[in-house]
This record gives sequence, structure tokens and C-alpha cells, in this order.
Amino acid sequence: MVTDPASAIKREVFQLVERQIDTLRREGCLTASDLVDYHTRSEKITELYHQIDRIGRTRIDLRSARAS
Repeated sequence: MVTDPASAIKREVFQLVERQIDTLRREGCLTASDLVDYHTRSEKITELYHQIDRIGRTRIDLRSARAS
């Protein structure tokens, strides 16, 4: 079964966001390691959204080229 790259990326983003929420819901103070992990996940989420954006732009460009 072939998975649409954008769908796979969206699933990964969803999982990362869930982990971010779980981290913030923890009782007590976050450790330095928690904060580093949180920051790393935030960067990964941003990177994945950029990938989704590039995929969308490529699809639009392909449709435009076919219509020409």
C-alpha cells in the first residue's frame, strides 16, 4: 500500500503535537531534558510543516503546467 507523503507527514506532526501536549500536562516542573526534547520536537514540527507546504506547492505547479 502506497501512502501519500503529505498524509504520512501529517500523522507524524499529529504524534509530535500529542507528545508536546502530554509534556505540558505533566505535573511538577519540567526537567532540562524535557525542555530540550520539547524544543527538538518543536523544530521537527516546523520542518514537517515546511515539507507539507513544499508538497502542496509542487502539486499546484504540476496542475498549472498540465493546464497550460
